Amino acid sequence: MQLPYKTFSLCPECLTKIVATVETRGNEVWITKTCRKHGAFEDKYWGDLATFQRFAKWAHDGKGITNPAINKDVIDCPRDCGLCKAHSSHTALANIVVTNRCDLKCFYCFFFASAMGYVYEPSLDQIRAMLRNLRAERPVPPNAIQFTGGNPEMRDDIIDIIRMTREEGFDHIQLNINGTRKLFNDLEWTKAIRDAGVNTIYLSFDGTTPKTNPKNHWEVPGCLDNCRKAGMGVVLVPTVIKGVNDNDVGNILRFGLKHIDVVRGINYQPVSLVGRISKADVKKYRITIPEVIDRIAQQTGLVTKEDFYPIPTVTALTHFIEEMTGQPKYELTSHFACGAATYIFKDGDKVIPIPRFVDVEGLMEYLNDKAQELKAGKSKTLTLLKVVMQIGRFIDKSKQPSGLNLISILKSVISKHNYRALGELHHRSLFIGAMHFMDLWNYDIERVKRCCIHYAQPDGRIVPFCAFNVIPQWYRDDIQKKFSMPIKDWEKKAGKKLDSELYKRDIAKLSETQLYKDTYAGFV
Repeated sequence: MQLPYKTFSLCPECLTKIVATVETRGNEVWITKTCRKHGAFEDKYWGDLATFQRFAKWAHDGKGITNPAINKDVIDCPRDCGLCKAHSSHTALANIVVTNRCDLKCFYCFFFASAMGYVYEPSLDQIRAMLRNLRAERPVPPNAIQFTGGNPEMRDDIIDIIRMTREEGFDHIQLNINGTRKLFNDLEWTKAIRDAGVNTIYLSFDGTTPKTNPKNHWEVPGCLDNCRKAGMGVVLVPTVIKGVNDNDVGNILRFGLKHIDVVRGINYQPVSLVGRISKADVKKYRITIPEVIDRIAQQTGLVTKEDFYPIPTVTALTHFIEEMTGQPKYELTSHFACGAATYIFKDGDKVIPIPRFVDVEGLMEYLNDKAQELKAGKSKTLTLLKVVMQIGRFIDKSKQPSGLNLISILKSVISKHNYRALGELHHRSLFIGAMHFMDLWNYDIERVKRCCIHYAQPDGRIVPFCAFNVIPQWYRDDIQKKFSMPIKDWEKKAGKKLDSELYKRDIAKLSETQLYKDTYAGFV
């Protein structure tokens, strides 16, 4: 992608749609824009030019939605989200907010009930309708869902919601929680949500010390232990803020490796600076994906930026399987600047990132070439046979972790479409991802058009993440307020004050347990 280039953005003050320029500035990429009323704005878009250019070559627009809810002749993005006919990606991960109640008050949170003045908590019937609306999406209905909030642990009927989700055809269910209400101290509840259908706990985890993670530092040991006993995987989710916890991102990786028997991944999230944020605060707190990766590399020596690839990299595999089956398949087609990922394997005392023994670029280019041959009419049987025979040349078996047979796994995925074979890969490795959700300062409408993480709404709309949370007055707050009740009415109905649910911990008691000491040995 040639820099500079033009895109559209929004004014952070008045939300007017304005032209923006994405351009180089030294070794960085910046976005600049000017509003006639509020003046000029600029922000760091991407912290490393070389990585930006390497990622850009994987840009790929997806198949979009064939039955969009918004089907106007002229689409005004991002004002007409729902999803619209101009959206480039199907829903890869669906989100449903089940409550805006929370037992914590984190300063960087997107939203919580006491700040909004109302309680949003959709009924079971409303949630079922949202699930069915998602499953009706074409050409590819989502099969993965995340329940979020607020803190979903606050809902007493969360197990009923999980069971209902399985009934509606979702294969992968994850809970985005703090772990401070149920997970850390209630093993039976943990087993119950696992039995009901939860695959993964998406656990907030901002650091390995009380200073970097005041949110749930003392509860994390109980969370991991209960998940371990229940046989349920955990993804650690650090919100990374420059000057607050970016000095701890390497230890977060080490912590994940220490507990790799239960921790399946780490998804670093550079902070999205929403709300009443000044230009000075943007400069103070802004950190981008390559800068997070640089800090991980500097603090651990285990990975480099070259070990990471953008999300659309794997679309070649999708294209090949689509041509083999003649059916549209699940495809990850977010904007290349939205996220980065790799897998690392623990092999004795060694840590091996997957690109060290797999020619990722060569493999994906090969699969894409074969997909094009199939599209041109080549024999499916002969092409598949050739791929199965040739796939081993992209894997260096001498550098492959001991006991891992990646060739066998890939053959099973490609020839039998057995995606469960990837389960072995997940259980042998640690996924490391970085996902940077936007805010009004770095807003790029081209990224919104390609978003693949969407929120289902009780009014029937399905809204991309960076429209839903970044422009709350158009989406999140506007929609949820219509399906909510004032706090005083909720308190009267519930027979308690909203603030009575705030979590209070006994730090001394939690810190004295052997579980705490074992979990944080080497870190605290």
